[in-house]
Amino acid sequence: MDTVMTVLPLVFEAPRRTKPPRHLADLTRAEARAAVVELGQPAFRADQLARHFYAGVTDPEQMTDLPAASRAELTEALLPGLLTPVRHQSADGGRTRKTLWRLHDGALVESVLMRYPERATVCISSQAGCGMACPFCATGQSGLTRNLSAAEIIGQAVAAAAAMANGEIPGGPGRLSNVVFMGMGEPLANYARVRKTLDALLTPAPHGLGLAQRSVTVSTVGVVPAIRKLTEEGLNVTLAVSLHAPDDELRDELVPINTRWKVDEVLGAADDFARRTGRRYSIEYALIRDINDQPFRADLLGKLLAKRLAHVNLIPLNPTPGSKWDASPLPAQREFVARLRAAGVPTTVRDTRGSDIDGACGQLAAADQVDGVPSVAVPVPTVEDAVPLGAESDQD
Repeated sequence: MDTVMTVLPLVFEAPRRTKPPRHLADLTRAEARAAVVELGQPAFRADQLARHFYAGVTDPEQMTDLPAASRAELTEALLPGLLTPVRHQSADGGRTRKTLWRLHDGALVESVLMRYPERATVCISSQAGCGMACPFCATGQSGLTRNLSAAEIIGQAVAAAAAMANGEIPGGPGRLSNVVFMGMGEPLANYARVRKTLDALLTPAPHGLGLAQRSVTVSTVGVVPAIRKLTEEGLNVTLAVSLHAPDDELRDELVPINTRWKVDEVLGAADDFARRTGRRYSIEYALIRDINDQPFRADLLGKLLAKRLAHVNLIPLNPTPGSKWDASPLPAQREFVARLRAAGVPTTVRDTRGSDIDGACGQLAAADQVDGVPSVAVPVPTVEDAVPLGAESDQD
């Protein structure tokens, strides 16, 4: 390849920073009940607090089942505000909303809520920044600021669920149905907190959001030990692997973690996950002009996946201003799709939701900065047969 790529080190250990304030969502139910007792309140107050949190209630005055004299103390101790909205950006007639959140230490992350006629999906972040150093990804090139706490991750989904329930998104009150871990960061590099978040997403109310396992998608660039751990834990969530190249030579450069775990190892771990769940996994593939969009690479990818329980999600790259990385032209995109389908590989092209606000979830690219801190943006131009984000989890 003629393109010179920036080489950054892989970072798995997040920098040490001040921990967020203690939050009920970071605690087990037993720990939360013990914390309430320490405050001189009966243990069941923890269950009341959980009900309010997962319903998106943030104003203590609305928590009328709590004693008026204790509301402020209880919420300050166990429901501190961890996510402060900096701004919202809307697209698609308001049906797509990107929110920029400021964390307690000034770090910034984004979530994207997308409403479709039959579903509502939120794309959430699991880290501030990213340590995976993918050269075509502005977020990866910005480096890793820190891991998010479980409460900070869960809070993004809770806010989206509340926005739907309160009718903030055009279409009237509704329900959040899908969550995808495709925002800022590598979810499986923050495994323990992401795992705790999964429990909260899947646990029925009042102690969680009560989502179906198949409606939650966890994306990874290929942290093989964590994929295997997720497999062992028996969850039937949807797995998405950001592959971006079918051969080790190119993937070593595009996805530096490939220097540690090669394509065959990553797909082998994904195959084991598919065998246990009986469900297809998704291959995320960002189409980059003259880099990974050649016909021979489509054929190689088709041969690689033809007999696997997998489907391909193609993501035409839309770079940030000044980026040297560009999207594949439409003829190249269409030929890539045709070759994969001819090989018998189910293939879709990511929906364009929020492209004018850098808002759809999938391929990360930081499009703007606030106070010098990069934010997440995930723009996707359309081709044919686009599939709404989150719909992948409906496919077996």
